[in-house]
Amino acid sequence: MRAGFLVRGLATAALLLGTTFSAHAEDALARVKAAGSLKVGTETAFAPFDFIDAGEHAGLNVDVFAEIGKELGVTIEWVALPWEGVLPGLEAGKFDMVAGPATITKARMERYRFTPPVAEATVAILKKAGDTTITKPEDIAGKAIGVGKATAQLAQLTAYSETLPTKVDVREYPAFTESYADLAAGRIAGVANSLPNIAFVASQRKDTFEVVLPPFGQKSYFGFIGTKDADHAPLMVAIDAALLKMKGDGRLAEMQKKWFGASFDTPDSVPDPAF
Repeated sequence: MRAGFLVRGLATAALLLGTTFSAHAEDALARVKAAGSLKVGTETAFAPFDFIDAGEHAGLNVDVFAEIGKELGVTIEWVALPWEGVLPGLEAGKFDMVAGPATITKARMERYRFTPPVAEATVAILKKAGDTTITKPEDIAGKAIGVGKATAQLAQLTAYSETLPTKVDVREYPAFTESYADLAAGRIAGVANSLPNIAFVASQRKDTFEVVLPPFGQKSYFGFIGTKDADHAPLMVAIDAALLKMKGDGRLAEMQKKWFGASFDTPDSVPDPAF
């Protein structure tokens, strides 16, 4: 009798152990495919990548991830929150990856896993239309310039300010939309953001804004973000493959033209960012 209990007990333990090993063996890609959806965190105030248009989530990221979903055979589940909460949310496991996108920097690469670039991220200044006091980047010396909180653009603006005869009065905003509103109202003299972003904003409001060229700072690129752990590696490799396939067959370039008015010649990877 006791032997029977022992056999049944060992069988039950083996079954539980096998289930545990199976659960651990299922990586992030397998879980995403099993669930039928990829959960993506982003903010929706970073046009033309992510924004709300007539109540609908729109932008380059929406189009790109729709294609990634097709390649992986899953739907996309969006999780929107302020930018300063996006990366902590990724680390807390609230979603599978981040759309953002984010500028690929040395510091971020130490902590996160980036996809191939989806656009350039070089920084430029947006000013009010007709403002003759800012005709080149160095003219922002001593002026109030808006920039997004916890962004690579903030780091670039701060570094550039140190090279000017008078430091920039840096004003940090939780969302770039708020900085554009303050610029339009004359409360600040300009906004520092990536050239694709401000070019889009200026094209939408030609009577209100102008782009100051050339850009300043070092050439950089935007990429999507995932975690660096082994569990998520197969998922990130699959997403990389989807993006490179879209780049190769022209889908990515068409989406860039749709949202930026031009396509970008981006590298397949950025192993050594400029900053």
